Amino acid sequence: MKYGFVMAYGDARAAAELAALAEAHGWDGIFVWESIWGIDAWAMLAAAAMTTERIRLGTMLTPLPRRKPWDVAGQTSTVDNLSNGRVTLAVGLGVAGEQRFWLFEDDPGRKVRAELMDESLAMLQHLWRDEPFEFSGKHYRSTKVADLMPPAPPPPVHQPRLPTWVVGAWPRPKSMRRAALQDGWLPNYIVPAGEKPGEWTPELLAEGVAWIRKERAAHGLTMDGYDVVAEGVTTADDSAAADVVRPWAAAGATWWIDADWSSMDATAVRAAAERRLTAGPPRID
Repeated sequence: MKYGFVMAYGDARAAAELAALAEAHGWDGIFVWESIWGIDAWAMLAAAAMTTERIRLGTMLTPLPRRKPWDVAGQTSTVDNLSNGRVTLAVGLGVAGEQRFWLFEDDPGRKVRAELMDESLAMLQHLWRDEPFEFSGKHYRSTKVADLMPPAPPPPVHQPRLPTWVVGAWPRPKSMRRAALQDGWLPNYIVPAGEKPGEWTPELLAEGVAWIRKERAAHGLTMDGYDVVAEGVTTADDSAAADVVRPWAAAGATWWIDADWSSMDATAVRAAAERRLTAGPPRID
């Protein structure tokens, strides 16, 4: 089990300082929120790369259909090289409907965002290599050019691609298959039609993990190196914090991400983050 922490709000300086604090107290990763209009997440992670040597650095999460895949490839490759191979890219379709996420454009709808997601994931596999390529999709294309000027960015240290975690809506097969064929599952629970609303539980996570294992096997893939992410909140002064994590680990989670979204006040977030990080991760072993 590995342990990550989400910095809910703050600037690049705060990210650099909190990442160093997280590494010093045994956390395995620190993640930042990628906004539509706000402090640049990849500048924050670049700053964090300069103050750390071990922990993984990533977003929680990147709304991939709203980004150009070549921009994402350049940013992630830059930070991965700067950190000597420590970037994890977490992606989702983006939030639908909420006005604060659609200030500058109209939501094209889930179907189009899913198409953009699939094409972006496919295109990133090429963009993360230092070689020209051709790509022809419904939304994106690339013409093969032998000599680029300026040259393509250096490929990521981590090959053949950056570890990519994808939101999968359980129990929707198409959404789950997208996550199963990448490097990690970020669960989202969609209550089946006709059923009463319910909470996301370790039992449901276990069902999703079993589905992913079967799907990967059908494509000749194992679960070796595949991540399953559980997210929640534990507190610095909770002696039983590990008890919160233990059932998720038993259900198949490989990462626990501490994420407290209760405040977006920079001062409050910073103080709470310092307390939580200093207390160390809620280890179950």
